[in-house]
Order: sequence, then structure tokens, then C-alpha cells
Amino acid sequence: MKKFSPGLLPTLITVPVVVILLALSVWQVNRYVWKVNLVEQINTQLAAAPVPLPSGDIVPEDWQYRRVSVTGVFDHESELHLFSHADKGRKGFQVITPFRRSAEGDVVLVNRGWVPETRKDASARTAGLLEGEVTINGIARKPWAKGWSFMPQSNPETNVWLYGELQAMGDHIGANVAPVFVEVDATDVPGGFPIGGQTRVTLPNNHFQYAFTWLGLAIAMIVIFVLYGVKRGRLNGDK
Repeated sequence: MKKFSPGLLPTLITVPVVVILLALSVWQVNRYVWKVNLVEQINTQLAAAPVPLPSGDIVPEDWQYRRVSVTGVFDHESELHLFSHADKGRKGFQVITPFRRSAEGDVVLVNRGWVPETRKDASARTAGLLEGEVTINGIARKPWAKGWSFMPQSNPETNVWLYGELQAMGDHIGANVAPVFVEVDATDVPGGFPIGGQTRVTLPNNHFQYAFTWLGLAIAMIVIFVLYGVKRGRLNGDK
């Protein structure tokens, strides 16, 4: 290796870049493992039997995607409309209805499912307005807000919501609501609307591919650096 002479500047550039690329590769591997464990946890919770949703200040992250049951009465006059696309791209709304629990006395926002635009108003689907005390099963979901400042905002004045802004929804209906939504399962309702079972779990896991990409770039940088150093060393040796 006497003829290996890459020079100072290429070395100062290549070494930190390679270190960064390797660090990114390791980080992506760690993200891959984290995502695999997360998916396994979600699948386990979705497969478990429903349990009564506790009252009080539960931690939403601890209950995300857990199957729960609640018993109480719907307040259909205060329902909220969350803009949503269903399968095949059909526009519509998910109907979120305040649900006062019988034993606990608190209010849970229950996502009853999807309706097309023509069924947005409750008067257009009266058969599905369940009355009296009922027990429903569903999936607990934590609130979510818009991801970027440039994204459009929900419009409480028209009662059209774009995100799962649970606290704002509670303020809109004048109620202190439970810290999670409950999305009902696919149980049929009279009249066919709303269509329950809208919970979608989509967690792409491409971190391994990203890890190989960063690793490949690091290896390429090392190869180029070595070849350049050997060539430069030989040229210097011939002088």
C-alpha cells in the first residue's frame, strides 16, 4: 500500500461521508426492527377480544388499535362529519357520533362508519340511527391532526372535519370527551348506513431497502476512494 495516496482533501471529504452513510444504514435497520415489532403489536391487539374501554385519563398511545366495547346512548343530533374516501375512491364522510356511556357517564366520540355524500345528513339515513342503550364493539384510535401547516383546515362552522381533532370536536359539541375515538366494527346497521369497519392499518415497512441503499452508497464511496488513492499513489510514484 505504499502507492496508496488519496490526498488530504479527498480523505477529509470521504471519511465523514462514509461514516454518515453507515450511520444512516444502521438507523434504518433499527427503524425496520421497530416497525416489525409495531406491526406485530397492532395485529395482536386487533385479534384480541374486546375489553370495556376504561374511563378517565387513559393514555391514547397505550390503547391505539385495541379492541374495546362501550355501552350507552348515541346523541345523533350532535354527530360530526369527517371527510373521507371509501373504497374505489368514492367521496363521503365518516360519521362521528357522541356516545354517552351508561355506567361511566362520560362521552366517547364513536366513528360509526362511512356514508356517501348523499347520506351525509342524518335525516337521509334514519333507519340507521340507533336509539336507546346499545353495546358496540370497535377499535380505539388516538386523535390525529394535519401533518403540515399548508394543508387545509377543518371547518367547524360547516361541521366538516378533515382530521381526527378530538379535542376540537369535543369543544364543538360542548363536551369533555374521552381521549380516544372508537371506530365501530363491521356490524350491519338497519338501512345499511353508516358502513362500519373502516379501520385501516397501513404501515409500509421499506426501511430494509433504505438501509441497503445507504450501505451501498457507503461501499461505493469506499471503492472510489481506494481506487482513486491507488491511482494517485502510482502516478506520484512514477514521478
